[in-house]
Amino acid sequence: MKIQDLQVEIDLLENEILEKKRQLTALRKAIPEQKVENYPFVTSNGEPTSLLKLFGEKDELIVIHNMGRGCSYCTMWADEFNGVYHHIRNKAAFVLSTPDAPGVQEDLAAERGWVFPIVSTKDTTFKIDMGFEVDGNCQPGVTTFRKDLDGSIYQVAKARFGPGDDYCSVWHLLDLLPTGSENFQPAKKLNNQTPYQLTNYIAFEVDHYENAIKFYENTIGMKLEKKYENETKFSLNGTYFFIANNPDKNVYFEFAVDHFDHIIGKLIDAGCHITKVYHDKSVMISDPYGIKFHLFETKKN
Repeated sequence: MKIQDLQVEIDLLENEILEKKRQLTALRKAIPEQKVENYPFVTSNGEPTSLLKLFGEKDELIVIHNMGRGCSYCTMWADEFNGVYHHIRNKAAFVLSTPDAPGVQEDLAAERGWVFPIVSTKDTTFKIDMGFEVDGNCQPGVTTFRKDLDGSIYQVAKARFGPGDDYCSVWHLLDLLPTGSENFQPAKKLNNQTPYQLTNYIAFEVDHYENAIKFYENTIGMKLEKKYENETKFSLNGTYFFIANNPDKNVYFEFAVDHFDHIIGKLIDAGCHITKVYHDKSVMISDPYGIKFHLFETKKN
């Protein structure tokens, strides 16, 4: 078959697939909306919330059903959502849910640089009721919701995730390569060249604490996430800043590692010293050359 004939066939098939996708979307939305309860959740920082609160100021909500830290495939899907989250949130609220405990979620989000909200569905029937947990096994996918003025919540549509679906472009790009996407396995680490994974958390100490908070919020435009007595959490463009009340004005980065005891031994041998201990897998480090950082072991479950 000539190249020109092949291209015509490709164009026809692409148009047919596009039309089928439109039909599929219409069929999904044709299923009658189901009123759902206001499920309770816990955020990745350990605070209670609910399905209704996840809407925020929006009337529409997208909830991703993620299988958690143990699934490298789900992690890759979430990495892609992270890149378009700032576009999605202009239209609707967006939340990722996993069965992991909040502390595990927080560590993974910091390690991957995720900026979207995350909630734990642990000890809830949410995934079961939405059809994304069968016989104790979580399954990946997405459910969309809308809310009424009276606070009633309705399930609108849902879809499952899997290799080759429309919700992760990696597979489609790899399929254009000579070897295709066969035998492809998502990487569990963003950088396999080093055991240190830089998180999106930076802490720095300031003088005149209250004035500094007003400056970073009102002048720089950082979003105030939470204020404590001597520390305030801000966010800006996906990076979290912890402003601490201390005239020493140090700056701290953060690294996540898998094998804390091995790593800390190598750091001490290289001349680093521990400046503060939070617990046996979380410490503050000062290296011999000027960088200070928080080092912690990522939680596995």
